[in-house]
Amino acid sequence: MNSTTAQRLLKINREFYNRFGDQFSATRQRLQPGVRKILETIQADVSVLDLGCGNGNFLRELSVRGHKAALLGVDFSLPLLRDAESAPGVEFREVDLSQLGVGSGQWAVENSWDVITMFATLHHIPSTEIRLDILKTVKELLKPNGKFILSNWQFLNSKKLTARIQPWDRVGLADEDLDEGDYLLDWRSGGEGLRYAHQFSARELLGLAEQAGMRVTDSFLSDGDGGNLGLYQVWMTG
Repeated sequence: MNSTTAQRLLKINREFYNRFGDQFSATRQRLQPGVRKILETIQADVSVLDLGCGNGNFLRELSVRGHKAALLGVDFSLPLLRDAESAPGVEFREVDLSQLGVGSGQWAVENSWDVITMFATLHHIPSTEIRLDILKTVKELLKPNGKFILSNWQFLNSKKLTARIQPWDRVGLADEDLDEGDYLLDWRSGGEGLRYAHQFSARELLGLAEQAGMRVTDSFLSDGDGGNLGLYQVWMTG
């Protein structure tokens, strides 16, 4: 994928989450079963950075449970961050993850985080190049033997979600402009919107982990009526 197409897809998603952030947040008031499973594995004395934190529910739950170490959530969507700000004991910042590899301020210090999470976010990042920039930065931010936990949407496992796939000409792109696994999906709550998403396979994620200098230590499916709409993985730096 060329950089012009990648930037076009990023713009589509920025516009979507800035326009529909409130409606999207309203549909995400409960933590997914897979995220709850991850919650049980996080000790109270480890620092956690949540990339693409959305409305902050994951970090809010950690705080409510009496988490004792630093909790930081970053996202680019101001409507979502406004909802997140009500979480006590958690810091939130506006950050565009597509620029994470460029440098992100004082909090982005090498070897500074025990755990970094990225739930339902990487699938909105286009192109292998931008994904790897982010993932290599994640590795730099993690402490030795740090843990990166991510989930990615498996929307092709749902007939209902597959029916929302739209042709690329709706946004002025052609099939040949995109990579395998790239899709345009519609949104129908509070108005009609469009957003970009990528369907990852476990093998594709394994390749990204290896290129980023990390290793996959756990992988499982969860969420949705069939328990298969989210692919969760745990990566380690050591």
